[in-house]
Amino acid sequence: MNKKLEAILATYLRAAVASVLALYLSGVTDPKSLLMAGIAAVAGPVLKALDPKETAFGRGSGKAMQVK
Repeated sequence: MNKKLEAILATYLRAAVASVLALYLSGVTDPKSLLMAGIAAVAGPVLKALDPKETAFGRGSGKAMQVK
């Protein structure tokens, strides 16, 4: 797996784990609620990936690397 893909997956995983853990520690133990929190947590990274102006690993990352 290349480094860029690993960074993307790590971002998604960190967001999901943090959200689920926060919910669980606050007393919510319903599996469906925890699953929904994990899914909702990746909304931020997904929006970042779809942003054409994002140079880290968004849709515009390839274009940003070509322009110098």
